[in-house]
Amino acid sequence: MAGHEVIVRPFSDVHRMGNKVVATLLHDPTVEGLDVALYMDGSASMEDEYGPRGVLAKLAPVKNLVEPQMRWMLEYLASKDRDGQVRVAYWATGDGSQLEEVGSLSAAQAKDFRFPGPRFYGKATVMLPVLRDFVAHMKQQVQTGARRGLAVIITDSQLSDGNDVRAYATQVAKEIAAGRLPRMSFVFVGVGDQVDEEQMEEISHETYPGVGHLWCHRIADRMEEMAELVAVLVDETMTVAAGGTLYDEQGKVLKAYEGRLPAVLEFEVPATCKAFTLEVAGQRFTQPIPEEHEDEDHHDEDEEEPEPVRAPSPAPGRKHGGHRH
Repeated sequence: MAGHEVIVRPFSDVHRMGNKVVATLLHDPTVEGLDVALYMDGSASMEDEYGPRGVLAKLAPVKNLVEPQMRWMLEYLASKDRDGQVRVAYWATGDGSQLEEVGSLSAAQAKDFRFPGPRFYGKATVMLPVLRDFVAHMKQQVQTGARRGLAVIITDSQLSDGNDVRAYATQVAKEIAAGRLPRMSFVFVGVGDQVDEEQMEEISHETYPGVGHLWCHRIADRMEEMAELVAVLVDETMTVAAGGTLYDEQGKVLKAYEGRLPAVLEFEVPATCKAFTLEVAGQRFTQPIPEEHEDEDHHDEDEEEPEPVRAPSPAPGRKHGGHRH
């Protein structure tokens, strides 16, 4: 009976029709246990984008172009985070190697939070402290249930320490492969024409044994395009790239998905099968199969190709330059 059905996260609906099972995912299971951080460039080249502060802000017609983008991004990223709190900091401040922590912000807080820029704009753009900060943050979060990390890093200029960043990323990848750190992804977004795209590609195209890619990157032409581009990149990064595998109770493979995991899983099961397990991104989710019952609403839907599991898309915008991986 339907009243006795048990639906296990990340599934929202499971139906059986003969030997066919149709299981709908509530959300992308790879974001289970995800901890998110957002690092915004605070170097001197960003000062015009933040606009005047204090008395000058009231007199000058120039607007803060960063603030609305930060608010939009934070609302979106908070929807991905396991506890709805995103770590936020300005980087490349002071001498260029310092971070100014803003704090942990929720989607509700982000709606009217003020982002006037860092207290001290940086004299260089040094990224290594960002990576160190995020790794230290993830080591703490793992103790409270985090299983994956996502750092979004925004810059409008060339990095001062590209070689150091690549060397440190290699060490991080080794720690991930050895199981000493959780899986991490870095979304690297450049804004404007001062970004060194070749440098970004050198960092992002690196692959690491047992890990693959750590980075993805693109470049937005204007600050107003940044939030939308981040949302697209995060969606692509966090959606299951390596697919998933379905098993029956005896561990026999029922179906393997090589590409992205669709939102609706359709597969055949033996007549005696009472449960199935979805394995994705190193996690396993076991779902009991409800008793068969007729559901006419599914007949037409079953013929359609299921959509991939994706986050809500931002408003349509123009195409963006740059590359992923």
